[in-house]
Amino acid sequence: MPLSNIANLFGRSPIKPIKEHMATAHEASADLVPFFDALMKGDFNTAKTVQQRISASENRADDIKRDLRLHLPDSLFMPVSRTDLLELLHAQDEVANTAQDIAGLAIGRQMQVPESMQAQMQIFVESAVAASAQALTAINELDELLETGFAGREVDIAQRMTEELDELERKSDRLEVEIRSSLFQIEKTLPPVDVIFLYRVIEWVGDLADRAHAVGNRLQLLLAR
Repeated sequence: MPLSNIANLFGRSPIKPIKEHMATAHEASADLVPFFDALMKGDFNTAKTVQQRISASENRADDIKRDLRLHLPDSLFMPVSRTDLLELLHAQDEVANTAQDIAGLAIGRQMQVPESMQAQMQIFVESAVAASAQALTAINELDELLETGFAGREVDIAQRMTEELDELERKSDRLEVEIRSSLFQIEKTLPPVDVIFLYRVIEWVGDLADRAHAVGNRLQLLLAR
């Protein structure tokens, strides 16, 4: 059988675009660190530039997702199902979407983080981005996991990575509680509408860590099947 026919029979491996998609989603989330740094300095021009970069990363992630959905064969000659991969892709996509939502809301309102909260906000954002980075690291193990048939040492490595992701998500939850408490203590000194949107951004930064954790959960489900 000609090689081209064999390629058509087995279909293009979805693993490379899955990894590329997660890398692009993480690019969007990682840019939240310089975004908030500029925002809290009142440098809205730089913040806007970074926000546009985040939006571009999210758009690239959408393009990868769309292409993968269009070309993913109904049957895969690998120990994972089409449905499982699509659900993993969706979980990854939520990372990019949430990063875009955070930056879009904050720049749209030219949000000002109270000075007393800025150090906490920086740590909180960095924690959520660390969860996204850990999700990317775990997804990058997919090649090796497939080669070993989801068995052996590679599974142990992937399990450890997802356990570390659990810890990062719990850390983010603790930081969210702390920063919400800090805002509560000063909210009466701030314009009420600003307070509402600050709480929303805090919630969405926490959601970013949750979305990254969901990627790890999907990977765990693949390992368990």
